[in-house]
Amino acid sequence: MVQHLVVLAPTILVVAFFLLGPFNWSRHHTWTRTVTCIFVFAVAARYLWWRFTETVLPYPNDGGNFYWVWFVFVVEVLAFSEVILFLILMSRYVDRSAEADALAPAFFGGHQRDLPTVDVFIPTYNEPLDVLERTIIGALALDYPKDKLRVYVLDDMRRDWLKVYCEEKGAIHITRPDNSHAKAGNMNNGLKVSSGDFVAIFDADFVPYRHFLQRTLPLFIDPGIGIVQTPQHFFNVDPVQSNLGLENIWPDEQRLFFDEMAPSRDAWDVSFCCGSCSIARREALDTIGGFPTESITEDLLSTLSMLNKGYKTRYLNERLSMGLAAENLTGYFIQRERWCQGGIQTLYLHNGPLRGPGLSLFQRIMFLPMSWIVQYPVRLTILIVPVVYLWIGALPLYFTSVSEYLSHQLPVLAAYFLLMIWITPTRYLPVVSSAIGTFATFRMLPTVVSSLIRPFGKPFKVTPKGTGNEENRFDKYTFAWIAALLAITAIGLLLNIMPEWIDRGSQFSLVAGCWSVINIVVLVIASLICFEKPRRLFHAFKVEETVRLDGVSGNLVSLALDKAVVAVPGGTLFASKAITLALNGFEAFQVELRQITRRRRAISRPGDKLKDYLHLHFEPIGSTRDQLILKLYTGNYSQDVPEIDKTAVSLGLLLRAFGRTRSFKT
Repeated sequence: MVQHLVVLAPTILVVAFFLLGPFNWSRHHTWTRTVTCIFVFAVAARYLWWRFTETVLPYPNDGGNFYWVWFVFVVEVLAFSEVILFLILMSRYVDRSAEADALAPAFFGGHQRDLPTVDVFIPTYNEPLDVLERTIIGALALDYPKDKLRVYVLDDMRRDWLKVYCEEKGAIHITRPDNSHAKAGNMNNGLKVSSGDFVAIFDADFVPYRHFLQRTLPLFIDPGIGIVQTPQHFFNVDPVQSNLGLENIWPDEQRLFFDEMAPSRDAWDVSFCCGSCSIARREALDTIGGFPTESITEDLLSTLSMLNKGYKTRYLNERLSMGLAAENLTGYFIQRERWCQGGIQTLYLHNGPLRGPGLSLFQRIMFLPMSWIVQYPVRLTILIVPVVYLWIGALPLYFTSVSEYLSHQLPVLAAYFLLMIWITPTRYLPVVSSAIGTFATFRMLPTVVSSLIRPFGKPFKVTPKGTGNEENRFDKYTFAWIAALLAITAIGLLLNIMPEWIDRGSQFSLVAGCWSVINIVVLVIASLICFEKPRRLFHAFKVEETVRLDGVSGNLVSLALDKAVVAVPGGTLFASKAITLALNGFEAFQVELRQITRRRRAISRPGDKLKDYLHLHFEPIGSTRDQLILKLYTGNYSQDVPEIDKTAVSLGLLLRAFGRTRSFKT
């Protein structure tokens, strides 16, 4: 018993530190973050020193296994370097909302004629109208003097129907003779034909909230600010949420970056532009010669180019827009491969983190694409280390005992996982988060390697969205890799369980066995993401409003651009399936009653009566459709997951593993 306590003492110390300290502290104070990150760094440094002095240096030069031990250690050092950068980054935090509040009276307090002019750029290539209309209508409705606002639809497909639509709505339709330099070239053409003091950018699938300019413009009172970036939120579920069957209970895949990492980057003055949902000072754009065209990620390179000239990027962590996440795995990987390649391209450019003038050493380090380069080799190594041992007996380290191994590695894992749970309480679960990263590894690792060897030459690819998107499909490529690793790991584990088949004669067998079981669980969850579920074209929002149907009062439960669900007292009858729906602020319009379901409330009380839930379909046109777009997409509703229900996530994954799904309500 005493021996076990000695082995677990470092881990117990780590858990006690978090229970007595960080879990009782605010995670938004710099001092609490700094203390916590220093503690985690100390735990990690203790482990790495032990690894180097006790498990690497003592290993004899016995041929192939010697090089394997050093290879694993080098990969671990790379992972450690990424962790160090992450700890440094997350040790600070800033919230610009109070600053925006304080600056707003000075910015908007004068006469309206003195306000700066703003151009809104909507770059588009092949997006269909069902995607574009939301962005155009939302941009035109921005709360800003109309004589100071111009909305430019930058059409790189030169579509006549889009020109007609823009003229109808009051937007300016712009084309150019060719598509040189893709999105960056398209926006540079927009700069030539516009003259606003500021340029707000919204990708064709993002809708600005009405107060976007009211919140972002005051930050430009500081003349050194070149760009203000805001977070990207989504009104649909991404393919990871959908394919795992975790809609409504697991946050979208980009929340960790936009909600937690981006504010920390801003605190260190290394925030960067993410393209959509940003606004730039035209003077700063002119200073850098417009949007850079050397990289396929012009947004990141714009930040670096502005830093070269002394301008800074600020991050305002407020929900000021809503967009369309990649709807299937094809779009998911097109998007991430573009980000990965663009980040790596900056290493080779004159204005990148290595050679760009005007950058501090810290900025150069923090703009290195370390995460893209390191995370996928590390994840693959984690998967193959136990496999190599189980099949050929190659040890990844000079192994002394299980107790010594546990006393050094368990504290590191505990410290890192507890740190993540504290800093990102609604964004992280170790096994699920690891599975998502593992799933991406098999497609992203080749992109990393090819981008390092041949960074340029691959064309810019637009993420497919809306009705222009291709059908969902089963990801055979990724699944084949996952299935192969699953089989090799499981068979190797089975062979080593039976000593009459294989007896390695090493205590590391126990560690390898536990490691393999964890890998199998992670791989099984990752495999579920390969099976795509049908997507929805229009996305319903949860609504709580009173409406009238042919004069009958009802409660609006959900609403989309083409359908609604209304709860009415059980047994309510209507003369026909054609019903008039009256929404607050709308002229009544015709809907079709498609289906009736009857149930009690999700949380019922004594005396609750049965409700009829009417499923209504409609096709609003003209001003009614525009009103619906503004109602749904410009700030009244959201699809956020406020917190992770760990029990619901576990149940959802279990059901999904057996080919079943369940609708979870928040």
